[in-house]
Amino acid sequence: MDSRLNTTLLLGQALRQIARPPSLWMNASTATIYRHCFDRAMDEEHGEIGGNELNAPDTWRFSIDVATSWESAFFAADVPGTRKVALRSALTLSPDPGGIFDTLLTLVRHGLGGKAGSGKQFVSWIHEVDFCKAVDFLIEHEKLTGTVNLAAPNPVSNQEFMRALRDAYGIRMGLPATEWMLEIGAVFMRTETELILKSRRVVPRRLLDSGFEFQFPTWQDAARDLVERWRKQRHQSV
Repeated sequence: MDSRLNTTLLLGQALRQIARPPSLWMNASTATIYRHCFDRAMDEEHGEIGGNELNAPDTWRFSIDVATSWESAFFAADVPGTRKVALRSALTLSPDPGGIFDTLLTLVRHGLGGKAGSGKQFVSWIHEVDFCKAVDFLIEHEKLTGTVNLAAPNPVSNQEFMRALRDAYGIRMGLPATEWMLEIGAVFMRTETELILKSRRVVPRRLLDSGFEFQFPTWQDAARDLVERWRKQRHQSV
């Protein structure tokens, strides 16, 4: 919480003190700000902020508190003449070593890339190429301000997500992880099962309505590209 709020407050103070503040301030945020959701997609206008879901553990509230407090500090900063955009980014995937995609692919390679829990929870994601393209798009389109979802337009279930990743790598089967297994793992990693079990069904309505075109709108195509690039990087490093 402090690492996000304090830095955002300091940036706001700094921008107020300079003679020529920038025309645009983009601040990170997160798509996890929306509620645990199966029933419908969450966009910027009609999406519901999380925190009071009846079907979600109370321990999941902390990330919502961080996200909402972070955005509040950002938008409360008094910086006249500076356009502000909060990037509500979904799981951003690249083939780089040590990243989340590398971690997921490691599970697949070792036969552990099955569904997590019920596998019905939605995964919102975005390919790194589209993330960078979206940032450039937001810089160029000066009428866009406020919150913007950075997520591919087609979220998929966790079961579909892992199946497509296995297919892209060429492995048919993957052992599933039950909720109790994930609970034990979360304790050792000092984190929450929310990272895997929360259903994030987020769509980029404002980007789409503004004419942005995704290079990787579907997870199947994105997974194949990321696996191919992962293999090239691995081969080059050997």
